[in-house]
Amino acid sequence: MTTSNLSQTRRWRVLALLGTAFFMTILDGTSLLAALPAIEGHLRLHGPAIQWTVTAYALAFSGLLLLCGRAADLLGRRRVFIAGMVLRVVASLACGLAPSIQALVAARAVQGVSAAIIAPSALSMVMNTFPEGIERNRALGIWGGLGGFGATAGLLLGGIITDIFGWQWVFWVNVPVGTLVLVLAPAMLRESRDRARSRSFDIPGALTIAPALVLLVYVITRVPTSGWANGQSIGLLAAVAVLVWMFILIEKRSVAPLVSFQSLRSRMLIGGNLLLLIAGMTVDGMLVTLTSFVQQVLGWPAAQFGLAAAMMTVTAAAGALLSQRIVPRLSLGRVAAAGTALLGCGCLLLTCIPAGGPMSLLPAALFLFGAGMGAVTVCAQIAALTGVAEKDSGLAAGLADTSFAVGTALGTAICTSVAAARTSAIGGPTPLALTTGQHAAFGAAGVFAALALITALTLLSKRSGLSRSVSADASENVSTRAPSISP
Repeated sequence: MTTSNLSQTRRWRVLALLGTAFFMTILDGTSLLAALPAIEGHLRLHGPAIQWTVTAYALAFSGLLLLCGRAADLLGRRRVFIAGMVLRVVASLACGLAPSIQALVAARAVQGVSAAIIAPSALSMVMNTFPEGIERNRALGIWGGLGGFGATAGLLLGGIITDIFGWQWVFWVNVPVGTLVLVLAPAMLRESRDRARSRSFDIPGALTIAPALVLLVYVITRVPTSGWANGQSIGLLAAVAVLVWMFILIEKRSVAPLVSFQSLRSRMLIGGNLLLLIAGMTVDGMLVTLTSFVQQVLGWPAAQFGLAAAMMTVTAAAGALLSQRIVPRLSLGRVAAAGTALLGCGCLLLTCIPAGGPMSLLPAALFLFGAGMGAVTVCAQIAALTGVAEKDSGLAAGLADTSFAVGTALGTAICTSVAAARTSAIGGPTPLALTTGQHAAFGAAGVFAALALITALTLLSKRSGLSRSVSADASENVSTRAPSISP
């Protein structure tokens, strides 16, 4: 019996459990940003050392997503998910107890590994719990809403938790929640794996693609300080290209490849992953620029910015939930295109906010951007996970998560570089120069949104088999409404 044969009520309970774990991994990443100054002061740090708490997590997470997704397919998705949750509880406890920056960075790297294990295994279980069509779209709408809510809520909750309880609780909050998930998971989740294949891992493939992804993200994170034309950056990018080339050769000859290229021939899958990549560039490119803008130009404290970001949190969740409902009535490409247009409009409005002028445009920009963010991520996920066989669901989920993770790193690096270059060209860190630089970075995020719009219109535009199957499923289930998730 597959998990899709579960009763409807039990399916939504499974989503509630998996969604809780996913929400905490997203919340943890953004809430840390608000706690960094307190950590820096407590550990008496100076210079860029504190940034390694972010970089170590990103490197481990991005580099291992693909491998962990395939491991879930082969070893069992529930088993891998539970192992990831155990690792996350232990790593979170270690982060709060870390006596030095070295210990904290090491614990953060382990947290990144745990997130790489949890994210694709949880998403693949969601895929297999809900049949493709309207029910899965609803589930992915909730999943996307949780992601958008967690990403922006962390900006507010991180500051509040740090101020009231101390920076350690930014990590320790994972311990009771993770423990609860571990208690409930064995009874609520059913095991599933690819039983048709032996449990043989493509070791050569793993030893090439994982370092390639780690090096790629590392180079991207160094760009704002070292530049794109730096000799070391060029050398590392060349190494990435060689590793990817070797990976392709290995996969073509492997009996049990880590990535089956047969599964990557779907236009919908390619379009969904490309859209996730560009959406990640847009979202994190805009968010890191907005954070700098409100702190350096507007002079807002973290709590005030968090309250402003709450509007984006609400509209992101609303956009995600609304988009999955209208996909059966419209083509997936149209809904995705509308979402990318909202992202672009939000970025355009942000370029018009003056340093000392009225802030009336900011709420409108956050409103539009949040709605677009929710819509685009859900549509991209639906596309990236459509038509995927259950035996490859972990791989598809890992690929989707990798696309978005690499996009966030790339968008952050490009927008930060654009802002710094433009500020320097104007004459240094004066209010006018900072405003001009950050307006340029908002413009760069707007260019990413335009690229996402082109992707949606070209790769997801036609009413494909996906749209027809979704519409058919909708008509068959017109009298059946998915229950809301109760606590």
